[in-house]
Amino acid sequence: MPINEMVVIGGVLFAVFILIPAVVASFLRNVDAGTIRIVSWLHGNTVMYRGPGKSKEIPLLTTGTTISSKVINVDLDITDQTADIAENGQPQPIKVRVLASAIVSVGDSDTLIKTAANRFFSKSPDDQLNTLTDLLSSSGRRAVNLLTHDQLFSAKTATRALGSGAAALPVVVAPPLPVTNEDGTPIEDDDDPLAVIIRKACSRELTDLGLIFNSLNIKVVQSEVADARRRMSAAEAQANADIVSAQQSRRAKEAQIEAERTISDRTRELEQTKAQNAAIIAGAEAKRQEALGVQRVAELEATQIAQARADAERVKIEATAGAEAEAIRIRTVASANAESIQKVNDAIKAGGDAYFRYRQIEMLPMIVPQIAAALAEAKLITISGNGEEGGAAGNAANNVASVIQTVIAAQLVQQSGIVPPKKA
Repeated sequence: MPINEMVVIGGVLFAVFILIPAVVASFLRNVDAGTIRIVSWLHGNTVMYRGPGKSKEIPLLTTGTTISSKVINVDLDITDQTADIAENGQPQPIKVRVLASAIVSVGDSDTLIKTAANRFFSKSPDDQLNTLTDLLSSSGRRAVNLLTHDQLFSAKTATRALGSGAAALPVVVAPPLPVTNEDGTPIEDDDDPLAVIIRKACSRELTDLGLIFNSLNIKVVQSEVADARRRMSAAEAQANADIVSAQQSRRAKEAQIEAERTISDRTRELEQTKAQNAAIIAGAEAKRQEALGVQRVAELEATQIAQARADAERVKIEATAGAEAEAIRIRTVASANAESIQKVNDAIKAGGDAYFRYRQIEMLPMIVPQIAAALAEAKLITISGNGEEGGAAGNAANNVASVIQTVIAAQLVQQSGIVPPKKA
């Protein structure tokens, strides 16, 4: 490839990648966020570019400058006297110190932006801050001179002061001030009176600098009266806290006493219930023992009755057996006696008088004493008056003979081995 062609290609590449971007960059300029680019053309026309974006500029034909559109925070330390009046109508100003923070920024219109660029941002940063501080401080002092001490401690201001560490004070909210915004609309009723007056007082000066007043944050409002009120409020708060603590302690003590009384009542009721249950249990146990005693007595009586019945049955059985045995014995003895007598009678019949006399003689040693005893015991009374033969002598002889026969018969029975019956 010839050298001329290489030079042409290199020139084209240089123009495409370097020269053209450089030319385009000279026509388009970056506008960062929070900045405003002001571009003026030869015929005097001015164009505003708000970042972030690009501004169109032609070298040698336009002039551009950049200003900040960020808000500007200015700390204020304002010390002055309030517009308080005594009861007699004489001025009674109170020295106060207000620590606040004001926020301003560049206006939104092109006119305010051009004014800010020419009158405010043309100064050094220190001069800008000093200018704003002096402007806002003077407006703040004028506002303090127009307000009373209680108006400075309005509801909203007191709330902010509390959030910034100031004392909580009993405040009197001032009536809304008859002020309006720059466009003629009334200022909101809930704005701080101090902020309202500062906004009204410095709005013209800020507009001359191309700036607008955004807000005022009151950090602390200090004064001897406020300190006294703070101490009084602290004392009252402490007293209230002590009262509340005492009331809580008293209520806790009362609750404890009530709880102890309730516990005592419950304990006493429990003891009474236990005693009643113990009495009921004792009564039931006594009744059970009584029932057991009755049961034992009944069982004993039943046992005794059964035993008596058994004994009676046994006695009955024994008596029956004895009676039967006695009857058998009596029948046996009677039968034996009858049989022996029959035998004697048979012997007498068979032997006659000879046998009878022989047996008398044989038994004479034994029967004589018995005949004598029998005759001695026998009470023989013979009464005869019927005129029969023999008379009383015959009856006596017959009675003696009968006794002798009886004794002899008994001896015969005894000798024959038959036991006579026992006397009852």
